[in-house]
Amino acid sequence: MRIICLDLEGVLVPEIWISLAEKTNIKDLFLTTRDIEDYTELMDHRLKVFNREGLKISDIHNAVKSLEPFNGAKDFIDSLSDDNQVIILSDTFYEIAAPLLNKLGNPTVFCHHLNISNKGNITGYNLRIKDQKTEAVKAFHNLGFTVFAAGDSYNDIGMLRAADRGILYSAPQALMKQYSNFKTADNYEDLKELLTK
Repeated sequence: MRIICLDLEGVLVPEIWISLAEKTNIKDLFLTTRDIEDYTELMDHRLKVFNREGLKISDIHNAVKSLEPFNGAKDFIDSLSDDNQVIILSDTFYEIAAPLLNKLGNPTVFCHHLNISNKGNITGYNLRIKDQKTEAVKAFHNLGFTVFAAGDSYNDIGMLRAADRGILYSAPQALMKQYSNFKTADNYEDLKELLTK
């Protein structure tokens, strides 16, 4: 049995933090895992911005509500699920991704948790485990699964390396050049072929 692991943001849905940056006009929030490899460094940066600007979880919810999955994303997941187990491995947080996950048909998702105060302030975050995407692929291998994976950012590289087949999907040119050993795709039809053949 094959498990297909997919990143969420950039593969199935728009980048949540970029949407928030656009809505709040805060340039410091435009940075994503495409820009900063170290996820802890990126999240610490985001928390500092939130504290500085007085943003709350409601500000993220307002940004997320306006987002839609990429055209064809739900059908893509549904078609993959016909013959494979599909799991979303994401470095987002359950507290902010739920509306988008509902629009994708509530697929199985492994991600992280935010710490939120009674006043709605984001006070911290809890990573499930360090480098959870890579560790999940290793765990699936230990359970006897073949794993194919697709992602678009630096924080997906460990997952792609650990998988039996790793694919960069609609990734920046610099990332594809740096990791030219991975197969690439820029549409769901080609990605499905690489994930299922």
